[in-house]
Amino acid sequence: MQQPIQKFSEGQVLLFDKPLRWTSFDLVRKVRNLIGVSKVGHAGTLDPLATGMLIICTGKFTKKINEFMGMEKEYTGTFTLGSTTPTYDLESGPQNFMSIENISEQQILDATKNFVGDILQMPPQHSAIKKDGKRLYESARQGIEVKVDSRPITIKEFTITKIELPLVYFKVVCSTGTYIRSLANDFGAALNVGAHLSSLCRTRIGEFELKDAENINLFEEEIKLLRNKE
Repeated sequence: MQQPIQKFSEGQVLLFDKPLRWTSFDLVRKVRNLIGVSKVGHAGTLDPLATGMLIICTGKFTKKINEFMGMEKEYTGTFTLGSTTPTYDLESGPQNFMSIENISEQQILDATKNFVGDILQMPPQHSAIKKDGKRLYESARQGIEVKVDSRPITIKEFTITKIELPLVYFKVVCSTGTYIRSLANDFGAALNVGAHLSSLCRTRIGEFELKDAENINLFEEEIKLLRNKE
């Protein structure tokens, strides 16, 4: 009979709610150390300031990573209107402050229409995309702006769920390759007041929902129990 820990070596698909300020690789490394399996990978990066669904594959199931990465994504979070940041989120400080006193709720609701459907999106300069063998964020940190082409994406749904200015709460359903940080920046530009992403949670990947994801601390306790039984 297969030992409990052995199943991870054979191959498992694990769903986690990534903690705030952890990188996606932090979570992979933690799982790898807990289960003692070297072949572990994740299906789709989440930024450190984002939380939510991260699919981690072990053993032979790492072959499914590209399949999972191509699935539709769902996010919720907040944009903060009235300022921008160089990284389009709170990894850098707000700047370019503008008044939002004349922005109406209807203007905010109407602005979403510009971003639904098949659109072209410019990736953030502070991203892990490679250009000439170098990641964009490496150049951005040196103050160098690298010319990159806009990319085709699909936003299936972009809904404003609540407005508490300067915060705008949203839900987005989109294709792989979509940068919600870029959407925040572009949304602010469309309103002529600037905006940045102030919180983000990935709530779904394909049919995998966040409510079914596991907390890494609870997972650690479960692994300890399994090892004690072996």
